[in-house]
Amino acid sequence: MNIYELIAALITLTAILAFINHKFIKLPSAIGLLLASMFISFIVLILNFFGFTFLKEISVVVNSVDFNNALMGGMISFMLFAAAIHIPLDDLLPQKGPILVFSTIGIILSTFIIGTLIYYTFLLIGFNISYINCLLFGALISPTDPIAVLGVLKETKLPRSLEMKISGESLFNDGIAVVVFASLYQIAAFSQVDFSVSSTILMFLREALGGVLFGAAIGYGGYLMLKRINSYKVEVLITLAIVMGGFSIAQFLHVSGPLAMVVSGLLIGNLSKKDGWSKQTQEYLEKFWELIDEILNAVLFVWIGLEILIIHPPENFLMISVAVVLIIIVSRWLSITIPSFIIPLKEKIPQKTVAVLVWAGLRGGLSLAMALSLSSAMDRDLFIYLTYIVVIFTIVVQGLTLKKIVSKVFI
Repeated sequence: MNIYELIAALITLTAILAFINHKFIKLPSAIGLLLASMFISFIVLILNFFGFTFLKEISVVVNSVDFNNALMGGMISFMLFAAAIHIPLDDLLPQKGPILVFSTIGIILSTFIIGTLIYYTFLLIGFNISYINCLLFGALISPTDPIAVLGVLKETKLPRSLEMKISGESLFNDGIAVVVFASLYQIAAFSQVDFSVSSTILMFLREALGGVLFGAAIGYGGYLMLKRINSYKVEVLITLAIVMGGFSIAQFLHVSGPLAMVVSGLLIGNLSKKDGWSKQTQEYLEKFWELIDEILNAVLFVWIGLEILIIHPPENFLMISVAVVLIIIVSRWLSITIPSFIIPLKEKIPQKTVAVLVWAGLRGGLSLAMALSLSSAMDRDLFIYLTYIVVIFTIVVQGLTLKKIVSKVFI
């Protein structure tokens, strides 16, 4: 199967599942597509039991794709830019303190809490695993999914300030988590190289700060170009160039491409709406990037359903799954609660806000993308399985109950 046939098959299957969800299941897109892909996986397993060869063919296709380049090098840039372009800065800026704290200190805390607890949990059950690999899992599973979260929040009546805390934190913790993941990935991949703590911190700061500055530069430059023309076709091309060209240049400069996409998306989406876009252009661009994001997230959900078919679950998988879900919830609570206590903020974060922030921590496309980019030496199959379990739980269980939690807390 060549690359065109693979993309055609993925888009076709995704379209069918999206139709089934929209017509019959009628759940938010992220929840419906995940459940539909799980159902398809279940059907394939049953057919394989009765002697059909679908599973063998799927295995060949799945193993033929280089996800480290396809996902980490391309899809993530589109997903983050598409999410950022819709976030209103006027509502976001008043919440900059909590967002900055939760998306930086919170992500780092979450990474180490999850990694450490996972490591010792596996030691208790006699499973030998590298600590750095556990930290990698901590980094990839810590970011929340802004699209999944916003999709669910549309049906809830949250205070505007809390909605911005949740969406802003989801957006920026994606960018920070990718930087943390990339730093740990280099340490894990080149373990023979002497990585000191200071060099790792410097690399993190260069990636993060450099990504923010570079994103601001290309975002403002793109805005100046968009301001001078009135042609939605050309303006769509300009935003595509910013994402694709900007991400490639960021990699060449060794700064964070994901953070650059977040910042450039925020600047273009907000500055251009004020005096750069006509009403027609704004409508086309917002719908275009919303569609791009929906397609990429949908494809990831479908692909992970195929990927899970060829992965053998670990021994004691039920106990491990329950333990990991509990660890994720506890770490999310700690990574929100600890910073809110030790860091002085202009406003005190009440416990009911913490409760909603914790339960709104849905995981989705970004975590799946990073898990798929792992190498076999990084316990890839194990962590893809665990990521799948966490994504299912957070999107289906937390996503479907978030509205009830919000109504009980705020009404």
